Order: sequence, then C-alpha cells, then structure tokens
Amino acid sequence: MEEKNTKTHKDLKIWKEGIDLIISIYKLTKEFPNEELYGMTSQMRRAAVSYPSNIAEGAARSSNNEYIRFLYIALGSLSELETQIIITEKLNYIQNKTTIIEEIEALRRKTLNLIRYLDGRGS
Repeated sequence: MEEKNTKTHKDLKIWKEGIDLIISIYKLTKEFPNEELYGMTSQMRRAAVSYPSNIAEGAARSSNNEYIRFLYIALGSLSELETQIIITEKLNYIQNKTTIIEEIEALRRKTLNLIRYLDGRGS
C-alpha cells in the first residue's frame, strides 16, 4: 500500500513565518492609540492575517495555477502591510520600522521563490 503524502501548508516555512508576523503585528498595534482600533490597528492585523491565510487556501487548491494565484494575493497583503507600517511610522505610532520591514521583504522573496518553483522556473 502506497503511503499518502501528509504534508500541508502548516509544513511550509513561509506559512510558519507568516504566523510569526501576525504575532509581531498584534504586539506592535497593541501600543497604538485607542482611536486607531478600527483604523490602522484593524487594517494592519487584517493584512497580516491575510498573508498566511492565502497561503493555506492556495495550498488546498487542486492545481499549481490556483496555488500561485493565492500566493500572489498573499504578496499583495504583504505590500499592503508594508504601506501601513510606513504610514504608522510617519504618524509616530512606531519609532523604527526596519525590523518588521525586513521581515516582510524576506517573506516576499521566499514567496516569489515558491511561485517560481511551482511555475517550473525555479529549477
């Protein structure tokens, strides 16, 4: 009897790092002013949650093309989050965006590498 591959999105490094990004964003936004609860706080948390969620949804699809489509959506969430971080720094809600921006850029590179691999261009 052939053993079925039991790997899922939870085995992907980018998914795990995406979960870590969520934790970072929740901690960061916890310090925002109360009036931002339904503004930047909500937007940034939603964008952060969207990244690994789209990876998970794409991994569950039946074709590489569908998976790639969801990975591009995940990339869009990273860009949205990066923009919001820049805005919140300009609003003086955060002092040093460097670490979180580096984390986002690393995830962007890794996601693009996975896309190239799935598209057959990563070899």
